[in-house]
This record gives sequence, structure tokens and C-alpha cells, in this order.
Amino acid sequence: MIIYTTEVEDINSFYRLESLKEVYGIIWMFVPILTLVLGITIGVLVIVWLEREISAGIQQRIGPEYAGPLGILQALADGTKLLFKENILPSRGNTRLFRIGPSIAVISILLSFSVIPFSSRLILADLNIGIFLWIAISSIAPVGLLMSGYGSNNKYSFLGGLRAAAQSISYEIPLTLCVLSISLLSNSSSTVDIVEAQSKYGVWGWNLWRQPIGFIVFLISSLAECERLPFDLPEAEEELVAGYQTEYSGIKFGLFYVASYLNLLLSSLFVTVLYLGGWNISIPYVFVPELFEINKMNGIFGTTIGIFITLAKTYLFLFISIATRWTLPRLRMDQLLNLGWKFLLPISLGNLLLTTSFQLLSL
Repeated sequence: MIIYTTEVEDINSFYRLESLKEVYGIIWMFVPILTLVLGITIGVLVIVWLEREISAGIQQRIGPEYAGPLGILQALADGTKLLFKENILPSRGNTRLFRIGPSIAVISILLSFSVIPFSSRLILADLNIGIFLWIAISSIAPVGLLMSGYGSNNKYSFLGGLRAAAQSISYEIPLTLCVLSISLLSNSSSTVDIVEAQSKYGVWGWNLWRQPIGFIVFLISSLAECERLPFDLPEAEEELVAGYQTEYSGIKFGLFYVASYLNLLLSSLFVTVLYLGGWNISIPYVFVPELFEINKMNGIFGTTIGIFITLAKTYLFLFISIATRWTLPRLRMDQLLNLGWKFLLPISLGNLLLTTSFQLLSL
């Protein structure tokens, strides 16, 4: 059997072409992930700037104004400063747990962004169990905080870690029950399906009107999950120095800072998806049929409009969260746990039973 040189060259070029296609396929697989990470990073920088500007407005101060136009680069300057600071390890602490803790807190929150639909065509993973995957993954974050508190060999840090774990368990149950009610109404646990179920009647189709009690409970529980005032007991400066992050410095301290704002952005996005109609422009078809057609547009323009609407609703909720921080006083630890177990849990259970009853009657 004679194989000519030209045939061998053709076979080699074919294999090279196939291997190049595989390489391009792998690269294109990482493009949406990197795009999402870049968008999230910019979103966090904007939230930090917004928080400083809003808090300055509420307290009648000037706020950041020197780093960049209107002080917009202040968060970037702070991050750079933390990056170059010395990384100190506690001499008698558990260094392995001390190092792993901040990474677990950040990675678990970043993974949850994969099920967020920014528009009808822009979602990293449209899973059938999307919202429950978020609940499962986000419950890992307090484990990282507990590891950080224990690994620091500091009683204040350990108390802060224990408080974070107790607070997360207390408020995760009402939060899950509210999400379950939404899932029952939409007949799906996919985030995309939940948004689509709210798109029929514009603003009046939002789950906000169908689940007002659930919305209030979800709002309070998500603030507690983010450890924002008035629920920032794990890092209460007056009581615990700085809670689980007392012994941290440099980039590890910065990771806790980033995790806090990532969690706030994630909660706001889920409020938008579950209760505020997601990417839909939410104007009833009866009044403005031309604008309503924007929801059905395909391609880049429709996707861009969807992203803009989602982010507009998200940042509206963020404004409420930030204003709450600078308005309400901090609760005591016993008040925090009583609110979770004695009030929010029975209310969310009652809300779930009502929703189930209505769904059964409507069959």
C-alpha cells in the first residue's frame, strides 16, 4: 500500500485544523465567563462609589471628589492600596483556615451569578433548579466566615464568625420559603421561566403584587444575609472590633470587602428577577404597544435594552439598601434572632401555605 506525500500532508493539515477548532472552542467557552466577571467587577466599583455618594448626601458631606471625575476612581484606589499592603498572619492561629476563609466567601458568591438572567439571551447557565442552586451555593459563604474567625485565634473574630453562621441559618429559612412561593406561582425553578411568567401583563404581572408579604420578608432576609445595617452584627465595630475580619490585612481584608458588595449586588439582582419582572420593560400592552414590542426584539439591540432595564431595577433596589444603612440603628443579637425565628419564619410559612392553597384551588 503506497501513501503519497500529498495525502500525508492533507491528513496532517486536517488534524491541525481540528485541534485549532478545539482550542478556539475552549477560548470561546471562557469568553462569556470573563465578560461576566468583568461586568460584576465594574458593578461592584459603581456600588462602592454610589454608597459613598449617597451616604455623603444623607449626612450632608461632600464625599469622594479627588480620585478621578466625581471621585469615581476612589474604590479602585482603595483596592490598589490594599493589594500592596503587607499580608500579616496570626502567629498562633490556624494559617490554613485563615487563608482559605476569604476565598470561600468570594467564590461561593461569584458562582451564584451564573444563574442570573441579565436579558433573555444573556445567562451563563439556564438551569431547571436555578434559584435553589443560588440558595445552596450562597449558604457556603458563612462557612468561610466561620473558618476565618476560628483560624484567627482571636475571641472577637471567633464570636463574629459564630454570629455570621447563626444569622445566616436564621434568615436563610424564611428566604428559601419566599423563593419556594415564587417557584409555585411560576411552576418552575428556572430564573428565566420566572421572568417569562411575569411578562404577560406588564407592571401588573410582577410577583411584587401577587406576593407582597413574601417581598417584604425576602427584602429583610436578603439584607440580613448581606450583613448590612441594621443587621451587621457579625462585624459590629463597637462590640467586636471588626468581627471575623479583625486579624486580616492587605488583599485578604479586601476580599471580605468585595464579598460584601458582591452579595449585595447578587441579592438586588435576585429581587429584580423574582419580584420586579427581570429584563422586561414592564409597560402594559394596552397603553404603549410599540414599547411593549421591545421585549420581543432579538439581536444585540434587544439584549442591550434587556441588560439596561435589569440593571436599572437592580440599582433602584440598591439605593434602598444603601439608604437603609445610613437611616436605621443596629439591632441587638437577641432582637436579630427573635425577628428571624419568631416573626419572619411563621409569616413566610403562612405565605407559602396561602400560595399553595390558591394554586390548588385554581387547578
